[in-house]
Amino acid sequence: MKGGVVDDLRVMFTRKESSTCLARSVMFLVIFAVGVIAGLWTATGPRTQYTRTYNNIVFPSTTTTTVYAEAGAEAEAGFAEFVAPTRLMHDMTDEQLFWRASMVPVAAEYPFKRVPKVAFMFLTGRGELPLAPLWERFFRGNEDRFSVYVHAPPGMTVNVSTDSPFYGRQIPSQETAWGSISLMDAEKRLLANALLDFSNERFVLLSESCIPLHSFRAVYDYLIGSRHSFVEVYFQQTKQCQGRYSRRMAPAIRLPQWRKGSQWFELSRDLAIDVLADTKYYPLFRRHCRPSCYPDEHYLPTTVNMLHGARNANRTVTYVDWSKGGAHPAKYTAGNVTAAAVPGIRRRGGRNDRPWIYIQQPLDHPVTREHKTPPLHLPAPHLVEFATVCMV
Repeated sequence: MKGGVVDDLRVMFTRKESSTCLARSVMFLVIFAVGVIAGLWTATGPRTQYTRTYNNIVFPSTTTTTVYAEAGAEAEAGFAEFVAPTRLMHDMTDEQLFWRASMVPVAAEYPFKRVPKVAFMFLTGRGELPLAPLWERFFRGNEDRFSVYVHAPPGMTVNVSTDSPFYGRQIPSQETAWGSISLMDAEKRLLANALLDFSNERFVLLSESCIPLHSFRAVYDYLIGSRHSFVEVYFQQTKQCQGRYSRRMAPAIRLPQWRKGSQWFELSRDLAIDVLADTKYYPLFRRHCRPSCYPDEHYLPTTVNMLHGARNANRTVTYVDWSKGGAHPAKYTAGNVTAAAVPGIRRRGGRNDRPWIYIQQPLDHPVTREHKTPPLHLPAPHLVEFATVCMV
């Protein structure tokens, strides 16, 4: 009996020693393999990694698409896209966009070579740019000093060639209605998207009916060198100005503070950020500046005059002919388009240090891509000279 027990114990311990040796061998091999892998990883460095798409770096998105890319190239391209987005479409709401665009870096120095740019923001009512050829010639050769943004009706695509500065420059848009707060929403939407490019220093709001009256270099130097923004501000005891004020805006905005001005503005970067960051006055205009009030003619003139008067030139950089009266400016017809037209408009700007920059009046017969030659009843030399004068 005892011999049987002893034999059983001897077998059990023998098996235990064999299992222990096997476990030790396996553990040694695992540790060795991990060491080899760690050594190779340290020596060669991480080659690839999963990262979010560039668009998600710049614009918050509800999707989580990933790409497999070189780590160094991804970081460099991601930063470049962050400071100067090339893909303008995103799924941010206006509230998210305005919050994102109103962020201001604390550091005084930029970690990249920054060339100040002028942002040309086109608010198009029908999604058309009939005067695009003139603007393309105006922009040519200055690609590092400007950027373009287009707000067109939802679902409409601006028809331009792939080499046009307007190509791929539409922003997410919403429907607008003349005389409503939706127009001011669209203007702020343009402003916010343009602010996402950290190199944009000046911001000009234009329509599809605008043309340049000076060369790009003259416009660029004038705006970049200015210490003031250009928002037209005035007050009149008329139905079109004082008569649009609502007492419901008091006490935040009282009648003596109420102002009117042109819809078309030019803002410096710091003032543009302040406009987007406003959460006190804009809701008042949304609630109380209803149709027949025209928020786009009163919001900026009133708030800029109240809060930033010393930073504003109190005038616009657009020329509009209201001499005929009515709700819309006069048009330039074929008979008005002459070689003397542009110099004449320039002279109306007043002193040489305050030139008009743009004309904000529709042309009856603009040059379009479908009509590279002018209509028969518009003499060709006149149009050629007119275009040449604009671009000189």
